[in-house]
Amino acid sequence: MSAFAQIESIVPRQVWPGVVGRVVEGQRLTVAVVELAPGALVPAHEHDNEQVGFVIEGSITATVGDETAELRAGGTYCIPAGCRHELRAGPQGTVVADVFAPPRADWAALERLSPEAPRWPH
Repeated sequence: MSAFAQIESIVPRQVWPGVVGRVVEGQRLTVAVVELAPGALVPAHEHDNEQVGFVIEGSITATVGDETAELRAGGTYCIPAGCRHELRAGPQGTVVADVFAPPRADWAALERLSPEAPRWPH
């Protein structure tokens, strides 16, 4: 297995309705480029993984614990392990990059979708 790949060669996974992720996994962390359709909701949830991320394009409304912010390209978020959080994509949809530690082992069971061109990079 090569140490290198292009985003478009990574098979997308269905995370939630309207939310698709392409995953790069290491031994100690998971990196995901996640595309959210316009208005798509990542429902309130929590997990044992620490999560940090940033908006690549578009916008999201993010709630982490009891704090809410509107984030645009370049905006970042940090979600402690076990903290309840929710994201909603803006009207043009959103692309974010997420890093999880430890790795998101539960994502291995996500449905694999047909390969298609990613929204990012252009």
